[in-house]
Amino acid sequence: MVTKDSILSWLEEVCDPEIPVLSLSDLGVLRDVSFVNEEWVITITPTYSGCPAMKTMEDDVLAKLKSHGITNVRVELILSPAWTTDWLSIEGRKKLRAFGIAPPEDEVDKSVLFASPTVVPCPKCGSRETKMVSQFGSTACKAHYQCLTCLEPYDYFKCLK
Repeated sequence: MVTKDSILSWLEEVCDPEIPVLSLSDLGVLRDVSFVNEEWVITITPTYSGCPAMKTMEDDVLAKLKSHGITNVRVELILSPAWTTDWLSIEGRKKLRAFGIAPPEDEVDKSVLFASPTVVPCPKCGSRETKMVSQFGSTACKAHYQCLTCLEPYDYFKCLK
């Protein structure tokens, strides 16, 4: 018998196409799993409304469930409430750092968010001596930084609240 827990377990294996070390659950994009009118409904929320990876995420969710014999499924995209980096799991933050992407800094002072760059520790060496190179990294949800200690470039997953 298929249960919500089994569906959630299988979906733990579906990774973000842009950051493959994160599952959709780690990322906080997977919002809900429900069974309505003889159909499984998987609810996902994009990290931002124009995220180009959403169609791939939907296809990957459907493929994963089909591989387990589940065909009565629909993926529903919801925009409200808007995704926030608060939804990243603790495990997801650890995976980001290990992958070389600095996770969001929760202590961001919103009054100076655009006035000065956020101090983002280097995910490789831990140094806080870093600089923002560009507000835009490899994807719109990331900024590009460089460590002034080890000189490595890295992405920073922007804090979105």
